[in-house]
Amino acid sequence: MAFAIKAEVKDPLAETFSFAAQKTMYGGKHIAEGDTIFVFASENEGGQGLVARGVVTSSEAIPKRSDRERQTPRVSVAIRRTALATRRLGRDELKRFKDWSDGRPETELNFKFYRQATNKIVSLSHGTAAFLDGFF
Repeated sequence: MAFAIKAEVKDPLAETFSFAAQKTMYGGKHIAEGDTIFVFASENEGGQGLVARGVVTSSEAIPKRSDRERQTPRVSVAIRRTALATRRLGRDELKRFKDWSDGRPETELNFKFYRQATNKIVSLSHGTAAFLDGFF
């Protein structure tokens, strides 16, 4: 399966990435070791959008807290980078794709990442993963 993460990325050229207790949405809680993941440097923290593709080397679900009624599942992941993006893809490139039912990969990314702009891990359709592969 393929996933994408939008998070603060301190070094976009790093060989490995580690993200602790990341919010998951749209199937992101199913991420597992060996999955392909696309790394987006969050524009909320000064990033530029898509920076890398990698493989999940570890995934650990964070236990829910008993003192909270509603909680978004969270996962800690480690990633080994396999490629650096060669073209830009971020909020500016995706914001015009707002027809939520058009089936376009750009629309899926805009919906999952920027409709609610929090950082998160999301699952991707096969078509969107293939689209993102074209940026490497």
